[in-house]
Amino acid sequence: MSSINDNLFGLHTQALDTWQRRSEVLASNLANADTPGYLARDVDFKKALASANGNTLAMTITQPGQIDPQAKAAQQLAYRMPTQPSMDGNTVDTQVEQANFAANGVHYQASLSFITAQIHMLRTAITGGQS
Repeated sequence: MSSINDNLFGLHTQALDTWQRRSEVLASNLANADTPGYLARDVDFKKALASANGNTLAMTITQPGQIDPQAKAAQQLAYRMPTQPSMDGNTVDTQVEQANFAANGVHYQASLSFITAQIHMLRTAITGGQS
């Protein structure tokens, strides 16, 4: 089923997963803005998408029960470099996080709109334009 989705929707299915994961991480950063010592995290979208797309040198599972390296690579988080250090060690900059959260939502919506348009186009092709 994954290869069918890849052929129909391109990278947008993997992008949706990555945008969703990033949204969760950014929300966590915002929720911990006042937590002393909390280090802001972020998803490196390019690395996660490349890993999900297989554009990297892929490691394979040779025995049952091994950890899937592709899934783990897509979930890796990076620490955000603070622009202004705080006295309590917290690296969350709420303005940066809110801006990133909003931009992430726009990207998520764009990928979702593309997939919706593709489904509409396929439905039109199948039904001949009749609802």
